[in-house]
Amino acid sequence: IARKRNYPKGSVLSGTEIWKVTKDALLGLMTCIIIVGGVIFGWFTATESAAVAVVYAFIITFFVYREIPLRQFGNILRKSLRTIAMVMALIATASMFGWLLAYLKIPAMVTTALLGISTNKIVILLLINVMCLILGCIMDMGPLILILTPILLPIVQAIGMNPIQFGVIMVVNLAIGFVTPPIGVNLFVASSLTEVPVMQIAKKAMPMIGFFLVALLLITFIPAISIGIL
Repeated sequence: IARKRNYPKGSVLSGTEIWKVTKDALLGLMTCIIIVGGVIFGWFTATESAAVAVVYAFIITFFVYREIPLRQFGNILRKSLRTIAMVMALIATASMFGWLLAYLKIPAMVTTALLGISTNKIVILLLINVMCLILGCIMDMGPLILILTPILLPIVQAIGMNPIQFGVIMVVNLAIGFVTPPIGVNLFVASSLTEVPVMQIAKKAMPMIGFFLVALLLITFIPAISIGIL
C-alpha cells in the first residue's frame, strides 16, 4: 500500500546511526514501560499510569530533550483539550446509547435470536463475532463489555471455550470498532489531530481492517494464541 500510494520513505541508517537513535529514544520509550509495567506489577491503576506517564513525558520533553520551548505549553494544552472534549463527548453519548440498549434489553434479544439460529460451535462463534463487530461500530467499548459479558460468557462456556480466550476475542472485536464508522473513536481522534475528514480516514483504513478480521478469526479458532502461555 505504501509503494502504491507513494508514501515518503526515510534513508537507510548505518549501525552507528541506529545506536544513536536508539540511545536518544530510550528516555522517551520509558513512557511505554511506565504505563504497561506499572499496571502489570500493580504499582498503579491504568488511569494512574496514564497520569504518571503524562508527568514523566512533560519533564522529559521540556527539560531533557528541550525540543519544544516551554512557551508552547499553553498551545499544547489547548489542542489537547479540544481532542479530549471530542472524545469525552463521544464516550458520553455512546454510554447513554448503551444504557438505552440495556434498558430495552436489546443485547438479550439479540443473544436469544443468535442461539435460535444454530447450536453448532463454529456458527455460534462466528455469530458472536459478527454481533460484537456490529455493536462495536455503534457503541463504546466500556458499555459493551459491561452489557455483553454477562450475556455471552455462559454461552461460550457452554460450548467449552476458555473464559480468557473469550475475553481476548471480545476485546479484539470491540477494538476493531474503534476504527470503524460511524462511532469509531480513534477515527475522530485522528481526524481532530490531522484535520482530515473522518470518512476519508475510514476509507483508507479499510485494508487494515481486513487484516484485523483475519487476526480475529485466528484468535477465535486457535485457542493457543490466547491461552497458550498459561
